[in-house]
Amino acid sequence: MNRGALGRFRVIDLTRVRSGPTAVRQLADFGADVVKVEPPGQSAVDEARLSSDFQNLHRNKRSITLDLKHPQGLAVFRRLAETADVVVENYRPDVKKRLGVDYESVRAINPRIVYASISGYGQEGPYRMRPGFDQIAQGMGGLMSITGLPGQGPVRAGVAVADIAAGLYCAFGILTALLEREASGEGQWVSTSLLQAQIGLLDFQATRWLMDGVVPKQAGNDHPTVYPMGVFPASDGLINIAASGDDMWRKLCAELESPRLADDARFSDSARRSKNRAALYEIIAEATSARPAQEWIERLNAIGVPCGPIYSIDQVFADPQVRALGIAQSVTHPDLGETTLVGQPVELSRTPARIATPTPPHGAHTSDILRELGYDAQEIAGLRASGAL
Repeated sequence: MNRGALGRFRVIDLTRVRSGPTAVRQLADFGADVVKVEPPGQSAVDEARLSSDFQNLHRNKRSITLDLKHPQGLAVFRRLAETADVVVENYRPDVKKRLGVDYESVRAINPRIVYASISGYGQEGPYRMRPGFDQIAQGMGGLMSITGLPGQGPVRAGVAVADIAAGLYCAFGILTALLEREASGEGQWVSTSLLQAQIGLLDFQATRWLMDGVVPKQAGNDHPTVYPMGVFPASDGLINIAASGDDMWRKLCAELESPRLADDARFSDSARRSKNRAALYEIIAEATSARPAQEWIERLNAIGVPCGPIYSIDQVFADPQVRALGIAQSVTHPDLGETTLVGQPVELSRTPARIATPTPPHGAHTSDILRELGYDAQEIAGLRASGAL
């Protein structure tokens, strides 16, 4: 069976919460054989497992129960690691070493292993032992200081930005290490953290400080360096307009039919538009409030000035363009029936990602995976009796 672009790779998933599962999901959706290691003793069906969040994070995986604190459970893990290409974990730095599943221990078994770690603050440094959490990283990584309306005080982003970014950066690192392994024959340790990922996402806002000595402030819905770009009122709601550069600016002035804008020396170039932003936005708002949102969206896009609606989440998935992209994908779950999840936002023409299987029941594939590793029925029964599974 064609398992997809990454079908030749086996991944051991030791992760939990969000950042680690996000990284592994990237690999699973493109066909990697992901073995999710879970502690024994949980119910096969519980409310948390059936939640939309858990289902979206853990599709396309197989589940095995292993007690890594049990000598026989650890022995099963070691045998599994011999057959694996990738191990992904997001323990605190000391936990994996205490369990005996750290990089050096796994590398001794399998030198080709690509071992990936996500932590709150990194594997080294004075904060390495602190517990990590997305909102803490958003605050410490600077995002909250530039999010929200001017003078409002710090505001968190509406999604777990640091968690998700750390997962995506980790998956990128894993794939890079797998490519390098094709040349060297050796694996390596890939690591990232919520703090690193959050700082990486600051992008131009970070370099405004590092290169220019500017400490960015909250700008609300306005772009911090490009004008006019922000939220403006229509007669029946709000719209985003992004008129960056002098060419788009001139087109916008013409479409707004506002001579005051086109002829006003205060707005003649980008620097002056920045300096006089409050007055500029007041004039634009007066013009845009005269027509409905959909009319502005159609008129401005037709002349090459980006303009779009501001949707609630239900409106996002009702939009015809979003429907055409097919990013909402369905899979049938044995308990939930047909469920719809968020697919991959990147397309491959020959080997696309797909949601092939729902999140598995707890430990559903334990016996299958053990048989693949060479355990017979008697040995599996013994492992169960010992409490290792």
